[in-house]
Amino acid sequence: MHENDISYLIRKAAFEVHTELGPGLLESVYETALQFELRQAGLLVKAQVPLPMVYKGVGMDVGFRMDLLVENRVVVEIKSIEAIMEVHHMQLLTYLKLSGHKLGLLINFNVPRLKEGIVRKVNGLDDSQRTSA
Repeated sequence: MHENDISYLIRKAAFEVHTELGPGLLESVYETALQFELRQAGLLVKAQVPLPMVYKGVGMDVGFRMDLLVENRVVVEIKSIEAIMEVHHMQLLTYLKLSGHKLGLLINFNVPRLKEGIVRKVNGLDDSQRTSA
């Protein structure tokens, strides 16, 4: 399955979770509910995936954890905060870089309309920064 197809299914599941639960809950609640929805859709989901860092050629376990890894291809970082800040974008980009994955979704469930809380990152660029050749 292509990353874009997986991304579509993740977003569909996230909309279902947001519709059911609404904003204002803990991140862990949304993570658990999203895992459930994704598994119901038949997707392989890993939660709290450890992510080692390599510094000057030495692997170090510094406690990085990806919230969800779907189909071993798409990283999902879940938030339940008032506003996504630049540091949250950088966090997802770091996870993509360290894990070697191509696509990531940053999902903030603490918004009135979930459409406004989803950011897609590809190869270190969000969609608005990508150019076509």
